[in-house]
Amino acid sequence: MSRKTTNLNKPSPATNPHGLATTRASTQPQLPPYIGYFAIGYVLASALFMLIQTKLALNAQLVTVLSIILAAYIAVSKFVKHQQRALYKDEINRLMLGGIMVVWLLTGLYFLALWFLLFDDISREVLLAMAKQQPLPLLSALVMIVVLSLVSARISIWAFNRLLDPAPKTL
Repeated sequence: MSRKTTNLNKPSPATNPHGLATTRASTQPQLPPYIGYFAIGYVLASALFMLIQTKLALNAQLVTVLSIILAAYIAVSKFVKHQQRALYKDEINRLMLGGIMVVWLLTGLYFLALWFLLFDDISREVLLAMAKQQPLPLLSALVMIVVLSLVSARISIWAFNRLLDPAPKTL
């Protein structure tokens, strides 16, 4: 007669009654739609601020930060509305990086469209000569605006996530 060993391990709390895994990673929503909401919010806010700038002079960095804040509000509010919960920390990081990557992709496409459709040969030569003579200020300005957009996106997504959390934690 053979003996069977009994399994003394308790079932994992990450399994449902049918024994299937239900970890947080397997139930995470897909973030690309919310990155799309972030991009749409950024484009709409940028267009709105471009219209405002025809009447009122605004700082370019201020416009970027305000556009990112509005985009973060739209993305987080859509996420909370659809998922009925707040974002997890890793989802905040993925939304921030994905949103900023899409924003800078759109900015690059915008610059390329200006370069090929709006600038003439003389304007292109002037810009290239300026970039060759003093590349460090242009490069440092680019790094600073990328860092500013990353920081403002992270802070605004975190703040709106805390503000719009449907189930705030009590102490």
